[in-house]
Amino acid sequence: MAGFGVIRVGARSVERGSGHGFFRALFSYRVFVTAMFSLLFLASLSLLTTTTSTTTMPDPVGLLKNPNHHHHLHAYVSRTFLALKTDPFKTRLDLIVKQANDHVALVNAYAAYARKLKLENTKQVRLFAELSRNFSDLLSKPSYRAFLQSDNAIEEETLRQFERELKERIKITRQIIADAKESFDNQLKIQKLKDTIFAVNEQLTRAKKHGVFSSLIAAKSIPKSLHCLTMRLMEERISNPEKYVDSGPPPPELENPNLYHYAIFSDNVIAASVVVNSAVKNAKDPRKHVFHVVTDKMNLPAMQVWFKMRPLNGAHVEVKAVEDYKFLNSSYVPVLRQLESANLQRFYFENNAQNATKDTANMKFRNPKYLSMLNHLRFYLPEMYPKLHRILFLDDDVVVQKDLTGLWKVDMEGKVNGAVETCFGSFHRYDKYMNFSNPLIRDRFNPKACAWAYGMNFFDLDAWRREKCTEQYHYWQNMNENRTLWKLGTLPPGLITFYSTTKPLDKSWHVLGLGYNPSISMDEIQNAAVIHFNGNMKPWLDIGMEQFQQLWKKHVDYDMEFVQMCNFGL
Repeated sequence: MAGFGVIRVGARSVERGSGHGFFRALFSYRVFVTAMFSLLFLASLSLLTTTTSTTTMPDPVGLLKNPNHHHHLHAYVSRTFLALKTDPFKTRLDLIVKQANDHVALVNAYAAYARKLKLENTKQVRLFAELSRNFSDLLSKPSYRAFLQSDNAIEEETLRQFERELKERIKITRQIIADAKESFDNQLKIQKLKDTIFAVNEQLTRAKKHGVFSSLIAAKSIPKSLHCLTMRLMEERISNPEKYVDSGPPPPELENPNLYHYAIFSDNVIAASVVVNSAVKNAKDPRKHVFHVVTDKMNLPAMQVWFKMRPLNGAHVEVKAVEDYKFLNSSYVPVLRQLESANLQRFYFENNAQNATKDTANMKFRNPKYLSMLNHLRFYLPEMYPKLHRILFLDDDVVVQKDLTGLWKVDMEGKVNGAVETCFGSFHRYDKYMNFSNPLIRDRFNPKACAWAYGMNFFDLDAWRREKCTEQYHYWQNMNENRTLWKLGTLPPGLITFYSTTKPLDKSWHVLGLGYNPSISMDEIQNAAVIHFNGNMKPWLDIGMEQFQQLWKKHVDYDMEFVQMCNFGL
C-alpha cells in the first residue's frame, strides 16, 4: 500500500508538472509569432520608406559624385518654370500658323503643276494664285502681324478671330483643290497621251523618211535584168562591129519637115523601145514617122544594136549620143557649167544616207539625174533639129495607144508648147513649184497660174525660135544657180520659159499618174492617146502597180533573144 501510495503521489506529481510546461510553451510560441510579425512589419515599413525617399529625393552624396545628375535636375526645373511662365495660347497660335503655311505650300504646288501641264483654261492657275495671295494678306494684316511677331501675351478673342478667318480660307482652298483634282487627273492623262502621241509621231516620221528613201532607191536603181540586157547588147556590138557601122550619109527622112518627128531622150533601152514600138503599132502609116532617140555615150552601143536588130515596120529611127551635139558644152549650157561647181557637187555627192533622209520633201532632187543633160535636152530642140518645124517630145515612161498625127493638125495659135494642164483646185499651180517670196518670181508670174505636164509635149519650133525661148531658159537657169528660185528639175524652168506661150491640149491626149495613182479609171486610160507612168512605180520595176503593168508589158519585145537570155519580166 505504501508502495502504491508512492506511486499515486508520483503520478499526481507528474500530471502537475506536465500542465505547467504546456502553458509555458504556448506563451513562448505567442511571443515568438508576435515578434516575427513585428519584425516583418518594421522591415516592410523600412523598405517602403527607403524606396520612396530614394525616388523622390536624390542622394546628396550621389549629386556630389555625379555632376550629370545635377545638370538634368536643373534642366527639368527650368522647363517646368518656362512652362508655367509661357502664354498658353502661344502653342495654339503656332499650330494655326503651321496649318496656314502648309496650305499655302499646297496651293503653290498645284499652281506650279497647272503651269507645267499647260492647262488650256488658265482660270485654275489664277484661282490658286489668288488663294495664295489671300493667305499672305491674312498673315500680313496689321492686327494679326503684331501678335504673330511679338512675344507679348495673346488675347483669346483676337486668336479666335484669326483662327476663324484662317479656317474659312482653308475650307475654300480644300474645296477648290477637290474640284480641281479631277481636272488635274484628266490633264495628266491628256499630257501622258500627248507625250505618247508625240513619241509615236516621231517614230512614224522617221519610218516615213526611211520609207521614202528606200522607195527612191528602189525606183532609181537599175534592175538586174535591165543591166543584163544592156551588157548583152554591148557584147553584141563589140563582137560584131561591122554589122552596126553606119555607112553613107544619113537618110533624108531624118530631116524631112513633112514627116512626123518624135524626140525621145533616154538611157533605158527597154523603155525607149516600148515608146517606139507602141507609137509604130498605132500609127496609120509608120513610114511617115521618124524617131530621134538620144542617149548618153555609155548606152549608145546598146541602143544602136537594139534598133538595128528589131524591124519597125518602115518607121525611121535615129540613134545618137548627147556628145554628138558639139554645141552642148559648159561655155554655152548653164547646167553643164553648174555641174562643174564645187557647191553643187557637194550638194549631190557628199551626202550620205543619214543626211539624205533629213529632208524628205527635197530628197528626190538630190538625184543627179535632175542635172543630167538627157533631162535638159528638151530646151535645145530647135538647135538639135534646125530643119524641122514641129516635133513631138515623149518621155521614156509613156505608152502610145492611138495614132498621134492629129497633133500636127492642132492650131497652136502662135504658141510654142502644146501640153495638157494638170491643175485642179489649188493643186499644181505655179506657187507649188517656184519660190514666190523671191521678187524675181513674184513680180513676173501669177502664183495661181495653171501648171502643165512634161511627158507628151508638142513644140512649134518656128515659134520657139521667134520667141527666143532657149535664151529665156538660159537666163533663168543662171539666176537659179544657188537654187533660190525653184528646186532642181526641168518642170519649173519649163513653166517659166513657156509661161505665156503654152497651148492647153485636150486631156484625152495625155493621161498621167500611172506610176503613183492606183485610182485612175480604166475608161480614162482606154480613151487616152498617151498614158504616162510618171512616179516612182515604173512598169519595168518590181514595185510597179500590177493593174497597169500589162498596159506597158504588151509592147515589150519578148521574142528578142537577149530579152529572153536576161529573163526580163519574169
